[in-house]
Amino acid sequence: MKKIMMMGYGAMAKEVLARLPAGVEVGWIVARENHHADIEKTFAGNVHALTHPDQCRGQPDLVLECASQQAVVEFGEAVLKCGWRLAVISTGALADAALQLRLQQACARYQGRLIVLSGAVAGMDGLASAREGGLESVTYQSSKSPTSWRGSLAEKLINLDSVSEAQVFFEGSAREAARLFPANANVAATIALHGLGMDATRVRLQVDPHTQRNTHRLQVCGQFGEFQIELCGNPLASNPKTSTLAALSAVQVCRSLVDGGFTSNGF
Repeated sequence: MKKIMMMGYGAMAKEVLARLPAGVEVGWIVARENHHADIEKTFAGNVHALTHPDQCRGQPDLVLECASQQAVVEFGEAVLKCGWRLAVISTGALADAALQLRLQQACARYQGRLIVLSGAVAGMDGLASAREGGLESVTYQSSKSPTSWRGSLAEKLINLDSVSEAQVFFEGSAREAARLFPANANVAATIALHGLGMDATRVRLQVDPHTQRNTHRLQVCGQFGEFQIELCGNPLASNPKTSTLAALSAVQVCRSLVDGGFTSNGF
């Protein structure tokens, strides 16, 4: 039996926990103290609730971050310094170049591994392959409902209550998008990490009042040729900011523990 440490206990984490494949179980959950009683009750004391990965007295086969960019900032380096494998869904945290460097250095020094999950987008293997031959441009557009953008900077850039047609409200680099929209732009960071990098990857964010789905459009050009990908995903019912496919990418990396081999990009 493979044991994972879960980082987070919100909507995505609970979705992943409910879908854990056979042969994988959770042994530890890093979460705020106000969640600890619920964790102890839900798992009948068989899961250790922690406030920091350093409190773990065991050896997880994988640490799975399903919390937030802040969790990567606070705990990522500590996990890698233990020599553990850390799978990250909140890839926007890596828009901080200094943090990315520290995590890479921790991997090199302590034999840890940082795994960048594909999250809510597809085709990252093809993008990484295209990079080998020379990429010329990578453009990503995210289109979501007004509900999915609530609680973000979008509320200051556009009137989400009165928007009547699809409108782009942000254009910039992946680094800017990940920094300004931490709960919504992890896909932009994931694409950047597999392709041209945070500063050269162009991002457009759009609100569409006529949809309840999250649409991701990726256009890539280079010496290899060009390709376009459009993915229309359903958000989690419990959190419209989160894609169901993002949760499933976390489930898939857990399955790889028992099937053998990690296919996700990593450092």
